[in-house]
Amino acid sequence: MTAEVGQRSRLAAVDNLKVLLVAWVIGGHALLGYSAVGGWPYDEVNEVTFEPHVEAVLAAVLGPSGLFLMGTFYLLSGLFTPESLARKGIARFIGDRLVRLGIPFAVSALLVWPLSLWLAYRAAGHDVTPWWVFTHRDPLLDSGSLWFVEILLLFSIAYALFGRPRLTPFVLTGVHLVAVTAAVVVSTFAVRLWVPARSGQVGDLHIWWWPQLIAMFGLGIAGAGSGFAERVPERMWRGSRVIAVLTILSVPVAAVALGVSDLSGQAGPFLGGWRWQALLFAVVEAVLVVGGSVWLLGWAQRRLTRDGPLAVALSRGAFVAFFIQGPVLIVLAVAARPLPFPAEVKAFLVAAAAIAVSFATGWALTSRTRASRFF
Repeated sequence: MTAEVGQRSRLAAVDNLKVLLVAWVIGGHALLGYSAVGGWPYDEVNEVTFEPHVEAVLAAVLGPSGLFLMGTFYLLSGLFTPESLARKGIARFIGDRLVRLGIPFAVSALLVWPLSLWLAYRAAGHDVTPWWVFTHRDPLLDSGSLWFVEILLLFSIAYALFGRPRLTPFVLTGVHLVAVTAAVVVSTFAVRLWVPARSGQVGDLHIWWWPQLIAMFGLGIAGAGSGFAERVPERMWRGSRVIAVLTILSVPVAAVALGVSDLSGQAGPFLGGWRWQALLFAVVEAVLVVGGSVWLLGWAQRRLTRDGPLAVALSRGAFVAFFIQGPVLIVLAVAARPLPFPAEVKAFLVAAAAIAVSFATGWALTSRTRASRFF
């Protein structure tokens, strides 16, 4: 996501996919803030929530994408990591990642995010201080959406110190994707025996998601030298598309068949432990994260190829948009509190406004200020 955004030698399809993913994440967080099942901190203080049937429809239509969007980010990051490491060397590579990823995470966890949540709590009538928000929220050192860059920083440093780049190109095949999928299923189920999904760890590490994130980061690294960023093979792309689409369509069908009608009240058995529901959820996640990520990348390579001024501007500002989305979403949601609209209206208004404001700010900072050197 952050690999050499200042160089236009990168592929337009990858840049455009990055923009689409960031916009999708911002919009998804806005909707989760008004949901009963939660997933974005504004749900702790929201003034209205979706009607149950509306939330069920949104979960069926948009929910499966949340299982593999982060994996796609890590796939893209992995694709550009080996070249960056080879060009910069270990010391410079790690130093660059500490600046590009470590500083934004620290600023968010220690300052920006606690102040943003303090504003939300105060708007909801809670008499708390920023220090109380910082020390009493679970998990400690919550950074909002910036947990993504914290984990990417850890993975990048680990690869720089212990990775062994291949001397010859490694050609990914469908067999490799099947093997990775199986490994993600087993490791995800095992990790969640002790660390259930959606649980909090210090630093908001999302350890329950690490198996798929490591797998996709590694998949990107494996395909970096064989042109995977330029072109996913046609047969692999078509196969991944079929598998991802069928899995996405099967999720609501399976939910109905299993009698899952209350997402917030019936999710427990699927989140972890020695249960068949947790194994089923691990299978769905693994299939979606591998198949869905490869499908999205191949689709972008075939459809998202424009490289005009607007596309370039959006791409350059995407990381800033990702970084500031948290406070932007909170401020907009607080501003919308007095409006006499139901959640079905407020959520989409906040989502649209947050996407526009985040990307406009990103464009302004990267094109009009010296921040372009940083981002």
